[in-house]
Amino acid sequence: MSPVNDVLLIPVENQVREFDPKLLLACVAARKGFTSIIGSRREMELNIDAFPRATYLSKSMTIRSLPFFQVARRLGHTIVAWDEEALVHLPPSTYFSRRLNPLSLRHVTTLFAWGEANRELWRQYPRLPGNIAIHAIGNPRGDMLRPEMGAFYAADVQALRDVHGPFILLNTNFNHVNAFGPDLNLFRSGGDTGKRARFGRAARGMSRDYARGLWQHKRALQARFIQLIPVLERCFPDMRIIVRPHPTESHDVYRRAAAGCDRVQVINKGNIVPWLMACNLLVHNGCTTGVEAHILGVPAISYRAAVNDLYDHGFYHLPNSLSHECFSFDELRCTAERILDGNLGIANGTHRQDLIDRHLASQEGALACEQIVDVLEQGSARDRGREDAAGAHLQRSVLRAGLHLARTLKAKLPGTHNLPEFQRHRYPEISIDEVRNRLSRFQDLLGDSSRLTVERLTCGSFRISRRTG
Repeated sequence: MSPVNDVLLIPVENQVREFDPKLLLACVAARKGFTSIIGSRREMELNIDAFPRATYLSKSMTIRSLPFFQVARRLGHTIVAWDEEALVHLPPSTYFSRRLNPLSLRHVTTLFAWGEANRELWRQYPRLPGNIAIHAIGNPRGDMLRPEMGAFYAADVQALRDVHGPFILLNTNFNHVNAFGPDLNLFRSGGDTGKRARFGRAARGMSRDYARGLWQHKRALQARFIQLIPVLERCFPDMRIIVRPHPTESHDVYRRAAAGCDRVQVINKGNIVPWLMACNLLVHNGCTTGVEAHILGVPAISYRAAVNDLYDHGFYHLPNSLSHECFSFDELRCTAERILDGNLGIANGTHRQDLIDRHLASQEGALACEQIVDVLEQGSARDRGREDAAGAHLQRSVLRAGLHLARTLKAKLPGTHNLPEFQRHRYPEISIDEVRNRLSRFQDLLGDSSRLTVERLTCGSFRISRRTG
């Protein structure tokens, strides 16, 4: 039997990071009778009035979510959520002020935690609604790291190896200080200048002192990584160096650093998982890819050439702890040589496995996607027979008129995050044939013989459903 509230809205913000795991969720949901609409978050939220009553899967619960949540609820949508940033997160007090908002949370019925550590973090929040359900069952991004899903990227991994040969993957994580546009940074100009510097979007929810210290720390680290690019090429002549910036970073500074190099490329294309599976070594600092590499069995080095315990332990403890930590280039070079010679593997030990177990649920057994859909199906059953309140149709008409006006005005607002080039940078176009191909690969891995229908709704969104009859 199909669920009553059988439409699932799955927004994607950063395509290279989120699209594949969320497509897996849509694939699993189709088996249970859900129709999923997956696509650009910005496009979906601006056009929320165009969808039938649905369950909306939000990726955040910030103060900026509140206006959308209010409109979506009035249109009859149910909101469930996880936090994309909760696996590697800020210290609790800063995380709460930055990532959670009590008014936004009132509109959320269900939370999906990455693991027990995430659930415990949310339970510490003093303004968490008492009736909100928290399920520590993992995340679709975690499913993509499981051994049984490895074959999904087999062709991509081989293609990367064919094109690049042996390579070191240098992942950067400096979107706080090197964002696509200045309004997306911690400070719009000069975080070292104290009160004269204006906050950017990345500083939302931070104190000025915390943001300024983070700015200084990240700038110092970025300078070391920029210096590292040509040095790595010289020291490892048999390896290519692939620099992969954070999805919302500008690439310009890394391209300039690589300008005189023959074996360095700056690329942010496709999901990180096949790149990790194809590389010989990952180098990062405080990046979620350090966690992903550890789970995949890929050796990783956290290059900690600039140290600040407030941020390194309070923010980046998990990915750094799961990697070989190197505090100078000489230490990095020696460790990298041992890894590339086959004499050193991943940073292991029972304490590291304990860290993984606390932070990421569903590493075996039922997929996180399967458990999420089970929860959604139960919620749909509770909605059975719910009728629209009197006057709901008139309310929707008024809301649609207001949304039309808001879309018109928002398109004209200044700001890098509104520019079409930034939206294309964050969510490049994907073809319907590619979506069908990826779904087919998922179905093969899941042993799923359901016939699926894939329809393009807009240039950035698709409807996926199980074919009947």
